[in-house]
Amino acid sequence: MTPLTVPHYGPGTPETLAYYATTKLESGEILPWFPIETVYVYANKTWKNVADKERYLRLKRNVLRVLPYAIYAQKRYEKLDRDLALANSKKEEKALIKACEREIKEKINNEVKDLSISQGKILIKLIERQTGNSSYELVKDMRGSVSAFVYQGVARMFGHNLKATYDPQEDFEVENIIREYEILRPINKPYQ
Repeated sequence: MTPLTVPHYGPGTPETLAYYATTKLESGEILPWFPIETVYVYANKTWKNVADKERYLRLKRNVLRVLPYAIYAQKRYEKLDRDLALANSKKEEKALIKACEREIKEKINNEVKDLSISQGKILIKLIERQTGNSSYELVKDMRGSVSAFVYQGVARMFGHNLKATYDPQEDFEVENIIREYEILRPINKPYQ
């Protein structure tokens, strides 16, 4: 295998690889594989009017305010799933669920109370985005159907829907805000 010089653009010297993966085409030609850096393309936002710009900036502020809670919920739910998979009895499962609830309440209860209605709606959708389950399903899994029904009723009185789902096509502005933020703060160490 002959050394391969990786394509390089801009200042500096190109990298030379001694070992690299290859693919052989049907014609017999051998092509090297090498990683290419991700390229991000941005468009300059133009606003129709000041109200649209303010609405977008308000949405961005609200998304960035509740995103850490959704990330925390995702990580805690994944940990609970792993712990429940290793549980030996129903009693141990209930103890794990109660510990999870207690931890969540201690960690974010006071802060979540201060969220506005629009931030709460965004949080419900982001929890579904991060965990793959709606808030209603999470409550149903942890507390049961009756509790989920009661929580849904209370949420409805405050203008929320725990069954709300996240659709990247419908919520494209929220998705763009999150992706832009993930580029600035790599996802392996978010919000630290």
